[in-house]
Amino acid sequence: MMKSLSRVSSFGDASSFAALTSRQESERPRTARPATTATSIASQDIICAVTETVLCQICDSQTYAKTVTKIAVFEPTEILFMNSARESKLFYIIQENISDTTYTFLDRRHWSEKVGHEYVDRLAFPQDVETIKIALGGNYFASCCLAAVLKYVELELDRVFASHSLRIRFEPSQGSMSIDLSTIASLELIQNLQNAKSKDSLFGLLNETLTPMGARLLRANILQPCTENSKLLARYDAVEDLSTKEDTFISVRQALKGFVDADKVLTSLILAPTKRTYQYVEQSVNNVIMLKTYVSSIKSIYKALATAQSSLLMTIRELCAPAGHRAIERLVEETLNEHVTYQTKPLDLRNQRIYCVRAGVNSLLDVARQTYKEANVDAADLVAKLSESHNLNLDLKFDSARQYYISVSASEVETLPETFINIYRRKNRIECQTLDLVKLNQKIIDAHNEVINMSDQTIQSLIDDVCSEISVLFRVSEAIAMLDMLAAFAELATCNEYIRPELTDVLAIKSGRHPIREKIHTKKFIPNDAYATQQSRFQIITGSNMSGKSTYIRSLALMTIMAQIGCFVPAEYASFPVVHQLFARVSTSDDLEANVSTFAAEMREMAFILRNIEPRSMVIVDELGRGTSTTDGLAIAIAIAQALIESHALVWFVTHFRDLALILAERSGVVSLHLAAEISPDISRMIMLYKIAEGPDTTQFYGLAVAKLVDLPPGVLESAQAVSEKLNKIAQCRHSKSKALMLSRKRNLLLSLREQLLQARNGTLEGDALRKWLKKLQDNFVLRMAAIEEETAEMSDDEIDNDPDTVPTERAQDNFEHPSPQGCAEGASGDEPQTAILISSASGESVTDSSSREMSHDETPAD
Repeated sequence: MMKSLSRVSSFGDASSFAALTSRQESERPRTARPATTATSIASQDIICAVTETVLCQICDSQTYAKTVTKIAVFEPTEILFMNSARESKLFYIIQENISDTTYTFLDRRHWSEKVGHEYVDRLAFPQDVETIKIALGGNYFASCCLAAVLKYVELELDRVFASHSLRIRFEPSQGSMSIDLSTIASLELIQNLQNAKSKDSLFGLLNETLTPMGARLLRANILQPCTENSKLLARYDAVEDLSTKEDTFISVRQALKGFVDADKVLTSLILAPTKRTYQYVEQSVNNVIMLKTYVSSIKSIYKALATAQSSLLMTIRELCAPAGHRAIERLVEETLNEHVTYQTKPLDLRNQRIYCVRAGVNSLLDVARQTYKEANVDAADLVAKLSESHNLNLDLKFDSARQYYISVSASEVETLPETFINIYRRKNRIECQTLDLVKLNQKIIDAHNEVINMSDQTIQSLIDDVCSEISVLFRVSEAIAMLDMLAAFAELATCNEYIRPELTDVLAIKSGRHPIREKIHTKKFIPNDAYATQQSRFQIITGSNMSGKSTYIRSLALMTIMAQIGCFVPAEYASFPVVHQLFARVSTSDDLEANVSTFAAEMREMAFILRNIEPRSMVIVDELGRGTSTTDGLAIAIAIAQALIESHALVWFVTHFRDLALILAERSGVVSLHLAAEISPDISRMIMLYKIAEGPDTTQFYGLAVAKLVDLPPGVLESAQAVSEKLNKIAQCRHSKSKALMLSRKRNLLLSLREQLLQARNGTLEGDALRKWLKKLQDNFVLRMAAIEEETAEMSDDEIDNDPDTVPTERAQDNFEHPSPQGCAEGASGDEPQTAILISSASGESVTDSSSREMSHDETPAD
């Protein structure tokens, strides 16, 4: 709902009844992010619903990338800034990137660390106060922002929180994957790019949740995937527990159906206006009815998880145990009628409000109820008499605006008698009232208001008592949201044949599928394998247009996100390293509104990636450099590729520059792949295989094949083919074999062997399985080394003597004999022996080349 900014910037945000967050940035290394709140409009009044106050302080760069991303996760409707930040760089960056948001500037005096700590003492759950104060001890800006946001709620929105009822937590900047806004949009994580209402996005696919809390938690997890192994493994266990126990799964899903929005209910109870109105009193009755519905639903969750075995599900069950909220349940039972439940229809809800408080609690209240009841009976009798006297089939209806009114079929009467007033024609019905009915409506309203006012003292007393114990209900709400998300994952795993991923140092996928595309093309989608380690961290992917390159790299990114939110993935086997940053450069259209060309947009996005990339990042790049001249595009692509290789991040680089694959082919850490296609001998037909294969794309003339499909003149095609053949011959001569090339291949082969043996040492295979794997690895190594030696022997002495790369070759030889730690695969520490890595334990097939593409569940290495 709001956002604040101190000299170093701070924020608080809100989304309609959703947890919000705030955060602060500055030109100095310390950055903060304050609280959260949410707003909705009801009867022209702003009702704040603070589901959670999240505090965060983040160190950011001058681009404020982390700040903008964090704010966008919570979709704030209002952001608070300090007055002095009106002309700051941070304000302009946020304004440019966060749309549909109101910006409010407040005086500097509202940002006070001391006031922030006082709010914690007064509003936080009693058991959390000391923990929060310790966390805020070294986070000055977070405390200041908390003070600014809560002061704004009190002074500007006229709302106050009940004592010790606010859920506050400090969220470290670590612990979640960072995904920038461009990547969120281009990968369609939340919304489809072509159709905003379509469910063809990752959130649309995974959102099988049944509660509003579960849907919000899922969205937050997709935008900020977890990076903590222990949490992910606990989620995997829980999803497996649910997906393998049909009775438990069905019971849980049934228990989750019809759950009220617990966060909305609880936050409506703890946040009260400074000036009470009748609308607030009426809404309070609605809130306690929803509270009763929520509390009574918890028991079904506890029963449904009776057979749960995973630690996470057992923890959720313990939180939902009746003993935890029995005190609140008793308070509700003593005050409210047993059969009262929350209703959505206006008349039903009004009746529930009338009979909410138990009979006998207040004798005057019982008399007012009787008056209300008699007035309603009089309205029904009036309509019955009118129906009889006019010989019409009249129905008594109700809506919030008109109260009771009469509805009659238009086919029954052409003109209504003069007794009827306020006549409206709606399709095949005529709606009207009579003067007596209008008077009865007023009598009913007066009786209703009197009942509500008489109930208020009892209701407010109940709310005060509940607020003193409300921390338990907030924790139950969090547990139910988590259970709902896990049950949704179990539903997906069962219906779509997803498998449980493993967390290792290796990305290894067998028969992986694009989770969204496979839903669209259920019978045609072709799965693919993937394998990436430090020795194959930069993968160049070539292939013809429409061969599936973009779909392949997008599927890897989406499966990585799915694995890091605790979901199973669409594959036959999958293991993933924990990724801390995800970048995608896959946009293809010009940004006309910003007057930015395709190439300029590419360069801007790549500059952002290069400034923020780290070894634990994952990057997918699609056809970089195609928006400018071929020479310049290739040069820039090579330079950027080299920088990405040196970052030691996992990179998939799709390109149409064939020379790029040849130039970088022998660099350590680089592998070439392609999406295969078959072209007929006369180049008249091209069949896409949509299958990833080793090596660069060697298919020639696929552009000519596409040109033939559009019936270009034969002379033009013949000329183009002749030129293409001549250029291919020139390229082959330019990339002829050299001594340096052979040495580089040997070096990469040895580094690959070393990496696989390190994986074997940390793996799980033993005995015969280990020996078979090592024998296969040895045979593969011998064959490939022999092939390299044979190619070297075939080279003439003249080729070697005239090789312009002779000097670099000597340096390469030195490096080959004394490999630097940077050239070695990740997994060996600097102080451990470089020998004795052969036999300890091993996992399965992990060869980085052709054999790695045929790995199975039993053969793939695992930690």
